[in-house]
Amino acid sequence: MNDIKNVCVYSASSTKIAKAYFDVAEELGRCLAEKKINLINGAGCIGLMAATSDAVLSAGGTVTGVIPHFMVEQGWHHTGLTRLIETETMHERKRMMADLSDGVIALPGGCGTLEELLEIITWKQLGLYLNPIIILNINGFYDSLLEMLQRAVDENFMRKEHAAIWKVASTAEEAINLLYTTPVWSKEIRKFAAI
Repeated sequence: MNDIKNVCVYSASSTKIAKAYFDVAEELGRCLAEKKINLINGAGCIGLMAATSDAVLSAGGTVTGVIPHFMVEQGWHHTGLTRLIETETMHERKRMMADLSDGVIALPGGCGTLEELLEIITWKQLGLYLNPIIILNINGFYDSLLEMLQRAVDENFMRKEHAAIWKVASTAEEAINLLYTTPVWSKEIRKFAAI
């Protein structure tokens, strides 16, 4: 059973998405607070980022937001978080979010969320990030990506072992349970990082 105190959640900033996505973001936030897990996210003030943060805070939990200074200048940051960390660059933001976390959950999102998810998968493949990565696949949102990743394995762009880098959940509760039960990887993974 992993010791999970801080979880990084990648998610959309869009406000025009279906209510089902907001519902699961809020449920995830409540579950994190209930388990006394600190939420780490990109500190956005709208979309699923804000919905998750607000749900955590409303349930008595804590949120650490990490955001580049230029976004703060634009007023894109959530002003009610437990802790706000400003970075110089997007790269620094992503590195800090990963470094602070005991695991990652990816809610649905656009290019930014997809890029964060694929980067953390790559880091795990290289042994640079060893903690659980959970894809919260609501409404089949990630079906196409999961199919593409499986194709990469099937066609030997990735090893079969790489398919264990991520786990897939269909509910917030399942995602959190997988954080606790998915084995933390060893740096020995680097031995099969290359094909």
